[in-house]
Amino acid sequence: MGANVNPPITHAELIATFKRAEADAAHKFGLIKAAAHKGPKAIQAATETAAKAAKRRDSFAKKLGDLGVNLKD
Repeated sequence: MGANVNPPITHAELIATFKRAEADAAHKFGLIKAAAHKGPKAIQAATETAAKAAKRRDSFAKKLGDLGVNLKD
């Protein structure tokens, strides 16, 4: 039987959500560098925020993996 070339709409929405979460995580990790000159509390807050964003990104990646969608570049 043939492979489904076009993923269902829910797959596309989940992929779009993953891409946004991925971009958000990258942005949050960039904020750590910006917070470096503001002191340890700012660095800690930025690190915690980046970790939460990475966790969201990884959660969406796992959901996509469970659906058989591979987004590796």
